[in-house]
Amino acid sequence: MSEISTIYKISIIAFTLFCSASGSGCPVLECWFVQEKPGHIGGFSVPMSQEKSLMFIRTEAYSEEIISDLHPPADISPSRVYYVTDPAGTFCSAHLNPPKGSVNKPKCEINPFMPHASMVRWASALTDSAQSPVYLQADWFSVAAQGLDEQLTLSNIMRAPSASKEPNVILSVSSKTALVRSRLGEPVLLDCGFWVDQSSPVHGSGFSVEWRYQFRGEGRLVLAYDGKNDRFAETLETGADIDITGLYETGNASLILEESQVRHSGTYICTVYLPHLLAQVAVDLEIVEPPSLSIYPSPLPLLVPGQLLLIQCEASGFAPHTLDLGWEFTGADGKSRSLGQGGVTGHRQASDGTFCQSSRLELDSGKMRLGRGGDITCVAKHAGGTRRATATLSVIGVSAPSIEDSMAMVAVALLLYGMIKFLYWTFSSSEGEVNLDLEGILKLNSVQRNCSCK
Repeated sequence: MSEISTIYKISIIAFTLFCSASGSGCPVLECWFVQEKPGHIGGFSVPMSQEKSLMFIRTEAYSEEIISDLHPPADISPSRVYYVTDPAGTFCSAHLNPPKGSVNKPKCEINPFMPHASMVRWASALTDSAQSPVYLQADWFSVAAQGLDEQLTLSNIMRAPSASKEPNVILSVSSKTALVRSRLGEPVLLDCGFWVDQSSPVHGSGFSVEWRYQFRGEGRLVLAYDGKNDRFAETLETGADIDITGLYETGNASLILEESQVRHSGTYICTVYLPHLLAQVAVDLEIVEPPSLSIYPSPLPLLVPGQLLLIQCEASGFAPHTLDLGWEFTGADGKSRSLGQGGVTGHRQASDGTFCQSSRLELDSGKMRLGRGGDITCVAKHAGGTRRATATLSVIGVSAPSIEDSMAMVAVALLLYGMIKFLYWTFSSSEGEVNLDLEGILKLNSVQRNCSCK
């Protein structure tokens, strides 16, 4: 029994050492180190240089023994190999740790970071003092990473003692939803969370959160919260909020849009400010609303061979504006074929920001081989899904009768035959009775004449 207990203890110790050596499953992250080229003076475009870099990541501090057991690739300069301590495990996500041999890799970029006082009103109170803390005298880096399949966006600020390659994560801002799609009128949650190292002097010194919107050169402030003074900044945006309780308890800075509208489509930037530090992530929101379809005229009138009929399909209330309109015809045999796009008009935008578009189709039963008619379908292919609208078309006066017409003609013929036969029998019996009556009268007259002669 004591032997089993000893083996059990040894197993636990070995497992603990293994987890400690492996950094609790944290990845070895390949990144690009990007910075300005030295010696550049002035100009609008700043030339940049990039070098391969590598980050070994652990949730606990490194020791000399652990570092000596790590062997970075020979093609990466030792000056670009970093031994990162990440107490919260913000880098230790499965989305940043692809399976061994995987072709897809997470995206990662490291930049030098210069701590500075914020100039925005809702964060200016964080740096009231004009003096720079001694804590800032170190090497600072910002790391932007994007996980596999864009399932995670991460921005971390790291601090390392001067000339050291062992930085610690001080501030982390992340989002689990790099892209959000929503229907019109639905509430939307744009995920953003942050973490601050409790051992850092900036912890407990206050924070600010900002959400900003950008789309095609247009930008506006959506929401800003001054955590140090517990107040919101005034904005023109309505229907946007954050969970204050979750903000303080778990660092949940997610933006809540009460009712999504077309104008909400774009990029939202979540920025978290600490004294002299900031980190931000971007979340794309796409409002996707499929079109509603209508076919005019409704119902479709009867079509005579040689006559032209103009029909129209109206697609309305959709967003974004990209739409593919087309027509299909399904005959009595159940087979469908395309009738083309017809004449497609340009986009028109409604007051709510949604779009309208229409297609006109000229029907000619002879040229289009429409037979005796069938179903005319308008097909709209959109990012929100494929929509269809169908109307029934009837063609009259076609030379070749259909099976249904032939059966109806046979039934009418049988009915007419029965009526004629019935009338024949009726008249035949009536003529027989008339003949019998005439013969009786003639015979009676003859007898009377004979009697008078005697």
